Formats: sequence, structure tokens, C-alpha cells
Amino acid sequence: MSEPESRPSLVLVTGLSGSGKSSVAKCFEDLGYYVVDNMPLPLLRAFLDDPVTLVEGREQIAVVTDVRAPRFAEELPALLAEVDRKDLDLTLLFLEASDEALVRRFSETRRPHPLAGQGTAIDGIQRERRMLSDLRRSSDMVIDTSEYSIHQVRSHIYREFAPEAEDEPTMAVSLVSFGFKFGIPYGTDLLFDVRCLPNPHFVPSLKEHTGLEEPIREFLAEQPEVGELEVRLADLLTFLLPLYKRENRSYLSIAIGCTGGRHRSVAMAEALKSRLEAAGWPARTVHRDIGR
Repeated sequence: MSEPESRPSLVLVTGLSGSGKSSVAKCFEDLGYYVVDNMPLPLLRAFLDDPVTLVEGREQIAVVTDVRAPRFAEELPALLAEVDRKDLDLTLLFLEASDEALVRRFSETRRPHPLAGQGTAIDGIQRERRMLSDLRRSSDMVIDTSEYSIHQVRSHIYREFAPEAEDEPTMAVSLVSFGFKFGIPYGTDLLFDVRCLPNPHFVPSLKEHTGLEEPIREFLAEQPEVGELEVRLADLLTFLLPLYKRENRSYLSIAIGCTGGRHRSVAMAEALKSRLEAAGWPARTVHRDIGR
């Protein structure tokens, strides 16, 4: 007996302005969905007729649409009623937040509410809430983001739409060696300074080598404090990485600096990479200043 064909999965993300639709769209991107933001209703109608063909065979799709589309509140419910859910696994996801939270967010971003006109943000928020009340009631899932951080929103989306743990995005760990005299790498999350270790630069026979070469590794291996620091940093990182992953971080950049970025930081980054991988944390090394 042949297996039944799986239906393409489409999540239609909508809700109140300022409730976090753009952040949720990024979560779906991280989960491997094909994401379309701010789709006008005429295009959405054509899209729902045959979404897989329009996105070149992708079967996990998320579409964001909201009151920026003309006649949104009136036309979207009728459009959804036309969808044959036997052919399309459709989830209508509605995001909302309290008036207080939305007012605060619009105040922080200094952007006007799309329905406020000449009025205040709360005027637009309350008008939009009334307009979308029927759509909210007919939604398959409602998420109130009032008290959620972005990390909690990500956790909720992953839990609902990536039920298998292996489907959750992995955290990309980068170990970046650098020289302090050239500046700290942009985007650093954790930084460790290894200038306290003996410097091969002052050994004439080692000066031109790098931390990727055996002479530098042998020199550093002979210094007791180097091995001890390596073990302590590895222990700290294997403690910290699960905590960062729990926050659904997509990337973690760990910078390791010495004076010039050629010897100690390079060797330490490589040693930590090996220890992290042995502990089950795949990592990559980037040696920013090794050629300077």
C-alpha cells in the first residue's frame, strides 16, 4: 500500500500591529520555512491556491499579512473560507498583546500606529483590536506576547512548530582569534584575554610561526598555565553553551585575544574547538589577524 502524500504546511501569521509578527517570521526562517512578509490579499489568494508551485517545491511556508493590506479585516476571513484544508495544512496564527505593552513598543520605536491617523497610538491599537476581533476568534492559535521576551517567543514557536528536538535549529558556535592592537571583533558575545600567557613572539625562532604550527603548540604545551587555562575555559564554555542554547540563540561568537592575534589566541581557539567538539558542541574557528 502506498504512503499517503503529505500536505504542504502553511502558517498564516497575523495579528495586532506591534505584537511581534516580524520576530515570529524570523523564527520560522530559522526553522527552515519559506517566509513571505507583508503579502497583499490579492496575491495571497493566488498564493493559497498553489503555494508549493509558487515557492519552487518548498512544503513548509509562513506568510505574514496584516492591516497594512487594504480591506484586510473584511476580506481575509472570506479568503480563508475558500481554502481546501484537505490539500493544505493551514494554521492561522494570531499574535496579540495588551494595550499597555503595545503603547510601550510604539513609544520605544517612535513609529506611528498604522491606524492611528491623526490620533494617538492607543486610538489606533483599540481600533485595530475591534477590527480583528472576529479574525482572532477564528484563529487556530493565539499567542499573547505582552510579557514575552524575544527568546520566549522563539521557544514557543519552536515548541509548536518543531515538535521533534532534532528539527530545532542548532546554535552556530564560532571561536574567533584576534589581536587586541587591531580591535575587538564586531558582534562578540564572549571575550577571553590570553595576553597573560607566555608570548612566543619574543622567542626569535618562533616569531614567524603561527598558532596553527607545531613549534608554537609545543612551546605553549610546555607552559603549565596554558594547559590549566585551556581546561578552565573549556569547562566554563561547556557550562555556558547549554544556557545560551536554551535561550534559542542562533549564533554565539567567542573571541579570544592576544596582542597580535598570531600565536596564543590562535592556538587557544584551536584547542578549545577540539574540546568543545569532544563534548558534543560543533564549532568553527576564524583567525582574523593571523596574516597581519
